[in-house]
Amino acid sequence: MRIALDGLGGDFGPAPVVEACCQALKDLDCELQLVGPEERLLPLLEKRGLLRHPRLKLVPASQEIQMAEEPARACREKPDSSLLVAARQLAQKKADAMISAGNSGAAMVASLWSLKRIPGVLRPAIAVPFPTLRGASILLDAGANSDCKPWHLLQFAQMGIQYCRTVLKIENPSVGILSIGEEESKGNELVRETLPLLKTSLLHFRGPVEGSDLPRGSTDVVVCDGFVGNVALKLCEGVASSIFDTLRREIAQSVRAKWGALLLKNVFRKLKKRLSYEEYGGAPLLGVRGTVIICHGKSNAVALFHAIRVAQEIAGAKMEQQIEAALSRTDHLLPSGRNSSLGAP
Repeated sequence: MRIALDGLGGDFGPAPVVEACCQALKDLDCELQLVGPEERLLPLLEKRGLLRHPRLKLVPASQEIQMAEEPARACREKPDSSLLVAARQLAQKKADAMISAGNSGAAMVASLWSLKRIPGVLRPAIAVPFPTLRGASILLDAGANSDCKPWHLLQFAQMGIQYCRTVLKIENPSVGILSIGEEESKGNELVRETLPLLKTSLLHFRGPVEGSDLPRGSTDVVVCDGFVGNVALKLCEGVASSIFDTLRREIAQSVRAKWGALLLKNVFRKLKKRLSYEEYGGAPLLGVRGTVIICHGKSNAVALFHAIRVAQEIAGAKMEQQIEAALSRTDHLLPSGRNSSLGAP
């Protein structure tokens, strides 16, 4: 398995990417292609003793796309960026998967330009593994499409189901649609119009779910438009971070609390691991012709290592063919003119 990594993506530069490569070469059976400028990557590779590793290749790229840049413009003006070069490696079949912790919008644009969509896919979606009391649910879309139509959410559900089956090993994943109440009469126009499609799709659809149901893991797949999904995701990340920060401050102010925290050290460690994005690696961009993993900008070496692991699983499972077959089974539910033969938005 050959995996191309954007060596410059992420808030912390190339150091955690190189560290993740080091761990992956020890623990995983894969070939890694580290994409970026030689002057920045070679010293780090030399420090880790990876310069002549037989399963690591340095792919030169002279440009870098910053987090704050407008995605489409950055991709047009920086064709030799580490992100674009990594996408081309995948498009030209020189790699089996690509990973980036950089500008997620640019990763989306680069993937669509270089890889195109799977036949039948109207819009690709970012599928984020969401930690729950039951393990993990898949939330999509998490930011690729701010405005959606009902048939987009139907396809998101189908793609999320294939991810659950492939990576989470759930045989018959359940599906919910994120809304403001469990009653079908509630929700905005998009939710109300999507409900009939999901109910007649023969999917394991359980109806609307509320935001409070997300951490409980009420369903295995939760669909929504990218605006709502991204807000929900960032809100939950912020709440979890605030809880741990508050605990640390309160514990530091009391000797008794410090003793209690010491006794609960293993419990806190397990809780942090359960809620951490690091264990899930990154979010796959489902619907494009190739395995693309978009990682959190603050990803450390642990998160990037797991992204490599997940990329191997997805690429090895041939999920593209599974998604194409799944979409064809509900093609008749799409409005006229928006079927898989047209692939219209």
